[in-house]
Amino acid sequence: MGKNENPLLNSNEHLNPYGFAYRIILDRLKWDLSGLAGDSRRKLKNLRNQYSGQKAVIMCNGPSLNKVDFDSLKNVFTFGLNKVNLLFDRSDFRPSAIVAVNSHVIDQNRDFYNSTDLPLFLDSKAHKIIKGRKNVTFLHSAPIKSFVRDCTISINQGGTVTFVAMELAFHMGFSEVALVGCDHYFSSKGAENSLVSSGNVDENHFDSRYFSGGQLWQLPDLPQSEYSYALARNAFTSHGRKIYNATDGGYLETYDRINLEEFLNNV
Repeated sequence: MGKNENPLLNSNEHLNPYGFAYRIILDRLKWDLSGLAGDSRRKLKNLRNQYSGQKAVIMCNGPSLNKVDFDSLKNVFTFGLNKVNLLFDRSDFRPSAIVAVNSHVIDQNRDFYNSTDLPLFLDSKAHKIIKGRKNVTFLHSAPIKSFVRDCTISINQGGTVTFVAMELAFHMGFSEVALVGCDHYFSSKGAENSLVSSGNVDENHFDSRYFSGGQLWQLPDLPQSEYSYALARNAFTSHGRKIYNATDGGYLETYDRINLEEFLNNV
């Protein structure tokens, strides 16, 4: 395994808190001084509690997403994640918004992100390769360990884009959120967050092209994801809101299970 492929092995032995703080402040200043920062903050401020009391569905990337009847989602707000556009050649369904924060995903999907009119929520570092325009909102990621209820300033990535979508859902006011396609299982094994090259066919996601042909991707950190999911569950619950798991199967048990049809139809 080469240098930087396993961040756990290549991390610094000692932490200099002053250097760490300096890097955080410098990163924040660089973003705040860019013209796109203020524009994105205004967009996020306008979205705050805009959908108060409504339902939303987060479309995760597992193979079970292929079991979803997308026609049933046309009357509910949906967050698509990462390369959800790989569904578009087999369905006329389009999500209400798309969220992506991983640098490799954004780079690999840059042509779509630069051409679509769908609302996009992307990591702020993506502004170097993604055109800032009306439908694009950039999210500044900070090294914090909490669930962010107001995304206007910064977010916590939480180790998974699903967590970011949950933060946005809370920010926008949704009272009930359901996950679909969250299998919480990967056949590819290795050290968490290791950067690896994909094979010819992707068996871990809803489309065999998702990570394929030698594309780089980071192996998941499922324990970190579960910790983040628990943070989201507690934040929603403490504010009288609810996250459900409407995935057909899978291994995520952090949230109460519910049938997607029941979630969509119950008032």
